[in-house]
Amino acid sequence: MKKVCFLVDSLFTFGGVQCVTAVIAKALSASCKVTIVTFDPPGSKDTTMYGLDEADIEYQFFAYPQVGWLRGKLCKAYSAFYRMSRPRSQWASDLYARSSFPRPLRKALAEKLSSCHYDVIVGVHAPLAARLATIRSFYPWSDRTETCRIGEGGRHPFCIGWIHNSFDALFSPSSLYIGPQLRRHYLFQLAKLDRTIVLSHHDAREYTANMPSLHPDVIYNPLTLTPGQPSRGDSKRFLAVGRLSYLHKGFDLLISAFNIFARNDSQWTLHIVGEGPEEAKLRAMIAEYRLEKRVFIHPFTAHIQEHYSQAQVYVLSSRWEGFGLVLVEAMAHGLPVISSDLPTSREIMGDSALYFDVGDVEQLAQRLEEATHLDWSTKSHEAFSIARRFNTESIIRQWNEILAPLPG
Repeated sequence: MKKVCFLVDSLFTFGGVQCVTAVIAKALSASCKVTIVTFDPPGSKDTTMYGLDEADIEYQFFAYPQVGWLRGKLCKAYSAFYRMSRPRSQWASDLYARSSFPRPLRKALAEKLSSCHYDVIVGVHAPLAARLATIRSFYPWSDRTETCRIGEGGRHPFCIGWIHNSFDALFSPSSLYIGPQLRRHYLFQLAKLDRTIVLSHHDAREYTANMPSLHPDVIYNPLTLTPGQPSRGDSKRFLAVGRLSYLHKGFDLLISAFNIFARNDSQWTLHIVGEGPEEAKLRAMIAEYRLEKRVFIHPFTAHIQEHYSQAQVYVLSSRWEGFGLVLVEAMAHGLPVISSDLPTSREIMGDSALYFDVGDVEQLAQRLEEATHLDWSTKSHEAFSIARRFNTESIIRQWNEILAPLPG
């Protein structure tokens, strides 16, 4: 039986990546011995989240050691130089990998991952995928005294990077994550992995165009919940779901657009389900527009299906998405969709959705108005048909196609 490890920043918190990781890990645990190594504190363990208690999965907790003052200062100095100068060579990228991920941290993580002789290690999210590539390069599982073995008999594991943000979200000039100054570094490091998995064909083309030696696999995220009652399509309720984080989900755009829409409508309401640092700002916008009786913010819930069932139209106002899993969830409840015109949205829904240009509040307001006159029944049937393509069984088959040839 193959021993598969998922290396994650966090598992026992609410989030789309956490939920998808749990679903894939649970499904693979039927045929593999699965371990999840997380940076969560041990006290946060709650296997009732995402139904993890239904599967035989091992959990290990990891924290980096402290780095000495002088080493830390020197590493930060080179890292800053790299970001400013943007060198394009492999050797400069490798130096940055060392400086931004000092040896004590590399050694600690390598030792942690070596303890169970995994056959496969999946680095979840771009930063951990790059760090997995870094320790794979600097600790090539040989007999050198400073290295650590992973895999039986010294055989190194099959290393996979699983990238959950879109290429543009990671590397565009407006990125809140990595930015263009580190694009080449990440591409150099990801190229060292055995496989890289991305969430859309658009992203796969972007990676290959920027690094011809990098040919990512595309595996969509699966539907991660059991749908509730189908929507009846008569509630006059728009719904949006997601973390209330700065700029990302575009809830500020949505509230502004709804304010325009509401000038000529007195019946429809907007319900946003989510929590996060932008909540106070969004509530202030609602108060400023005097929409307290029309726009509602609800906390995250384990019973999100109830919100989908009670809605009539789903709205994705995101400025970017790695994969719009909420779109699949909404369509699994029969909801027609209004969406930012994002490559991933087009891949998921084709021409079925009502699209608006990213960030265009006036156009979004127009789409809200158009949605009130939809042939709702026809669009609802289209939504159900699209959602069926993203069932867990079909997605897991693609994961197994990658894992099947590997020794275990």
